Order: sequence, then structure tokens, then C-alpha cells
Amino acid sequence: MSRADLARLIADARRLVVFTGAGISTESGVPDFRSPGGVWSKMKPINFQEFVGSEAKRREAWTRTFTGAAGWVGARPNAGHEAVARLVAQGKVATVITQNVDNLHQESGVPPDQVVELHGNASYATCLECAERHELHELKDSFLKVGEIPYCRHCGGLVKSATISFGQPMPAGPMARAEAATLACDAFLVLGSSLVVYPAAGFPLMAKRNGAKLAIVNREPTDQDSYADLVLHDEIGPTLSAAAPANQARTN
Repeated sequence: MSRADLARLIADARRLVVFTGAGISTESGVPDFRSPGGVWSKMKPINFQEFVGSEAKRREAWTRTFTGAAGWVGARPNAGHEAVARLVAQGKVATVITQNVDNLHQESGVPPDQVVELHGNASYATCLECAERHELHELKDSFLKVGEIPYCRHCGGLVKSATISFGQPMPAGPMARAEAATLACDAFLVLGSSLVVYPAAGFPLMAKRNGAKLAIVNREPTDQDSYADLVLHDEIGPTLSAAAPANQARTN
């Protein structure tokens, strides 16, 4: 299997879904979670129940957020993100489903309403009671200067970064949107996911069982490789840039 095979699969697709994991963003310098040297090998995750139940854990979580300890934000989109954005702009891709929280698809030019974030977004915060959005820059100074833990300006509820923590329910809306997009596609392209984190990892097989072509581009083998129509163990940026060059015409 080659990049030319991937290019043909993309060209033949009428409705392509792109599904991205940490591997697309590691090429921008964003650390992943589970590999040696990843985020969780350096700091223990704070689960949802700990955040809600402990002021000390909330303070630790906000310290990580405002010092950039986890390294999830501040990077720039790479060639892989830009190639995905081109496919969206060309009308080839209707939906990008991502496990990432780094906002890089939006920063690369994909309209936010075409990005389904299964695990949330680390670039802003939300109230756990009323879902009011809070921008991090609005909360940062009071925390760093006087140690004020953020509470909602609207209802006074607990405010948390808009990521999905361990123990926190998966967001029903994004999960439903991801399922609908998966069942509507005729090709499903996985980029940089180990496909071990469920329920998110169930979408590629859902697409395949519904009759879609399945392609996986990941540096390491995955447990779903044997189900895929095309598998490439390669870097995402160069691979997708070759398969989806900038001079392709819009498809609709």
C-alpha cells in the first residue's frame, strides 16, 4: 500500500470523514498521553471526581493549565492539519472527528462547526453547572496573582477547562454528531490514533460495518489494521500532503 493508494481512496470518496488522534499533533510538538515520555508518564491525571470534590485538586489542575505544564495548547498546525483543512475546503470532507483537545484543526482553517471534539477543548473553560464559556485569559491573572480559583460569572458554579477528564461522562452531543457522520460516510480516514480509547475508537469499525472504506495512517500498528482497506505506517504530515495536494479542485 502506498500514498498513491491513499490518494485514490480520497479521490473516490463522495463523503469522507477524517478521525484524528494524538499522532497528528505530535508532529506539532504536542505531547501525547500514554507513550513513554507522554503527559501521563510525567504527571498523574486529575480525574473528574477529584476535581469536583477537592479544592486542592482544582488548584493543581488550574496551575497545570495556566503554566502550560501539559503542553496541549500553544502549538501551531502542521502539514497534516493543513491537508485536512484543504480537504474540508474542497468539499471532500464534511466532518472531522477528533480525540485531541488542542484546537489545531480550527486554527488550521477548519470551521468549528465541522469539528467534532470527543474529548473537549483545552483552549477555553466551561461552567460545570450552566455550561457558560469562559476564556482562559479572563481567568488567568486572578489565579496567578491572588490564587483565586475560577467560578462561573453567571451562576457561581465550578469552572473547569473544557476537556473531558477521566471519570467525566462523554459529551452526548458530540458523540451523537460523530455517530451520524460516521453512518453517513462512504470513506473513513483515521490519522494518528492508536484506536485503543473507547468509545471513540468504535467509530472506525462502525463505518466499516456500515459499508464505508476504512483507511488508517498511524506510525505504529493498531488493533484495527486487519479490518482496514488501506493501512500506512508513516508520518501523517508528509503522507497526507502527498495524497491531498494543494492544487486539487473543489469536489462539489
